[in-house]
Parts: sequence; C-alpha cells; structure tokens
Amino acid sequence: MRQIARGAFETGAQSRLGGQTILQIIPRLDAGGAERTTIDIAAALAEAGAHALVATEGGRLISELQAKGGIWIPFPASTKNPLAMAMNSRRLAKIIKSENVDLVHARSRAPAWVALEASRKTKTPFMTTYHGSYSGKSSLKLLYNSVMARGDAVIANSAYTAGLIAKNYPFAKDRTAIIHRGTDLRLFSRNGLDPARVQRLRKAWNVGPEERIILLAARLTAWKGQKVLIEAARLLAEKGVTDVRYILAGDDQGRAGYVRELDEAIQKAGLEGIVSRVGHVSDMPAALAAATALAVPSTEPEAFGRSAVEAQAMGTPVVVTDLGAVAETVLSPPRAAKEKRTGWTIAPNDPHALAEALENILSMGAAARDALAERGRAHVENSFGLERMCAHTLEIYARLIEHGAEDRN
Repeated sequence: MRQIARGAFETGAQSRLGGQTILQIIPRLDAGGAERTTIDIAAALAEAGAHALVATEGGRLISELQAKGGIWIPFPASTKNPLAMAMNSRRLAKIIKSENVDLVHARSRAPAWVALEASRKTKTPFMTTYHGSYSGKSSLKLLYNSVMARGDAVIANSAYTAGLIAKNYPFAKDRTAIIHRGTDLRLFSRNGLDPARVQRLRKAWNVGPEERIILLAARLTAWKGQKVLIEAARLLAEKGVTDVRYILAGDDQGRAGYVRELDEAIQKAGLEGIVSRVGHVSDMPAALAAATALAVPSTEPEAFGRSAVEAQAMGTPVVVTDLGAVAETVLSPPRAAKEKRTGWTIAPNDPHALAEALENILSMGAAARDALAERGRAHVENSFGLERMCAHTLEIYARLIEHGAEDRN
C-alpha cells in the first residue's frame, strides 16, 4: 500500500469521509490520553458523517462515546495471550468485512498486532498512534513494540515520541506525523465555569476556604512522582509555608502496595491532613480551576503532557519534569524567554527544585499570576487545540482510504 508522507495535511477531509467507516481499537475506555483521544476522534468522525466504530472491552467512558456518536463494538481487545490474539485476528477480520470497514486505527500494542493481521487479511488500510514511550531494551521487547510503527501511517503524539520511532524503527520515519494530543478549549476554560463545581470538589477533598491547592493528577504509580511531591511538601512545611493542601488525584489501578507506600510516606513526613489521596477525579476543569498550581514531577519520560496542557488552558501554573514530551508543552527558561514563561521545568527526582518552583508560584502576586494565565491559555490555543488534532487525523484517514482505493483498482 502507498505510504503517507509526514506533514501531508490539507483541508476538506471531513467532507471526504462522509459515509466511510473507521474502526478504532483500544483495550478499554477508561481514563487516559489514548482513551480520550479515541472518543474525540470518534466524535469528529460522527460529525463528518462517517461511521465511528470502537472495538474495546468496555470501560467508564463507553456512555460518553455513544453520546458523541461513536459505536461500541464489544471486543476482548486487552488480551495478550498469543492464542487468544490469533483468534481475535480472525474475529476482527469478520467484523471488518461485515461492517465494511474502510480503515483500522490501533491505539495499543496487543490489539495492534490483532488489527495488523486482520487488516492484512482484508486488505484494509491500517494505521497506529504511538501514544506511549514503550520502553524496550531487549530485542524481543523491541519487536513487540514495533507493531506501533508498522502502520501505513503512524501518528506520534509528540516530537519526543517521533524521535523514539525514528531511533528504534527508522523504516517508519517517512510515514510518521506528529499530531499533539488536542485539548477541548471549550471544556477547559474558566469562562462559564460554574463556581459550584469548584466548591463541590473542595468540599469533597475537605479543603478549607483559605487553603491553597497543589494538585498532582495522575494514576498512582511510582514513576508519576507522588513521592517527590510528598517530600517537596515536607520541605515547604519546614520553611513555614502553610495553608496549602497537596492533592494526589488518580486511580490506584490495583496497586495496593504502592498506595501503602504513599500513606506511609505521608505519615512519616508528618503530613497527614496536608497531603491527601482523593481517587479518580471526573471533573478535571473544576479540579484545575481549584488548584493554585499543578505538579507533574514524573521520574520517567512521558510521551505527552495532557494534564500540563489542560492546566495551562485553565490558566493554572504548572511545574513539570524536564523529561520526555511534557517539557514540549510548557514555555520555560532556558528554552523560552522569561517574559514568555507559561510554567516551570525542573530536574527529575529533585524535591528541592519542585519545592522552590512551587514556592515561587505560591508567592506570585495577582498581576503576575493573571499574566502567566493569559500566556498559558494563548500557548495552548496556538498549539494544542482539539480541532487541530481532529482535522489532521481525519486528513490522514481520508488520504489512506483514497490511496487504498487506488491500489485496489
């Protein structure tokens, strides 16, 4: 099949996709950047008059998918059992034929292998989105990860991710396009945000009316840096920084041992009642509006920086680790002039640097904070809007389908 070159975008893809059937495949539709992107693209396809199928096991976002025009195809997409995957390939091929699918888009490795084989059997265009950094040091792991670079087109969600693809799978370089994760700027906006939503969250978190909030919104896993924030909170408390609450928001996803470690670290630091775990938060715009700052102290590279982008869209200052793609989303010295700053970047595993950056934010005056918020919002509008992501993705869909039709004629 003819391959699509990087950056080959043009307008009008929406009108060219009317009546076409696109199938996205992902393990589950729960919280996460890949999951949210799946729904956003399904909504854009439905708006364009296309049939937006999503093959997945299920998840808390299924109702939202259906409300936005997507069609759920129940499918055991999360299995990594080789025998089950082989059976899934045959099953998916039948779905592709019965639903007259024009293109398959895989968003995770195990279902991507299933979809690759099914697409080959049915001669259907196949593409992938490289959502993660996919650590792979052994040759076997690199082979397993390689499926995400085997699409007729490959979307990298950041320049960092595109660099990983070029390094590990140079054969995919010329068909890789960088499309940053898009943020819904209507949803993530302080304009029109009901203050009652913010108050409900503050009450649910047991935050006092005069307490400021430092938010870390990520699933509870060690590399997301929750322990770094706990230590930074201890350092700030030692310096006499008071009236601050540190909120760890996110699912534990069954990591009971790590949850115990966090609770022990909080207790050992004497921060009970100051650092709190609050579980999954469904109203992120309100959470970010409630926050004085967002901390993203990841200790391993991120493939993107969704929460940092959303925070800037809400005008909330951010502190991020200078690792992976998150630093791409924030304007901070020395990469940007001080007067263009939209956030702070710090070294990984450095609670002292995190504490210093947070102290800078906590001590900002109203005028400086408002100026920072305006710059952050403008930065996201220019580079990370949802419409941009959808338009570019749908353009790749249209081109692959058109080229696939040419190849079959």
